[in-house]
Amino acid sequence: MEHVTAARWITEAATAAEQQGPGNLLRVVLIVMIVGCVLGGWFLLRGYRRDDD
Repeated sequence: MEHVTAARWITEAATAAEQQGPGNLLRVVLIVMIVGCVLGGWFLLRGYRRDDD
């Protein structure tokens, strides 16, 4: 196993990040997860509302 210097490792990591792309799948997953949590919380918490009319 060869020794890789820090500068070379950073350069290779930057090159790999450029080739990988923006990560659209991760963005979609995060947005769906956040929206799902908000809707799930709303659905669960609306049952605690009292109608004392």
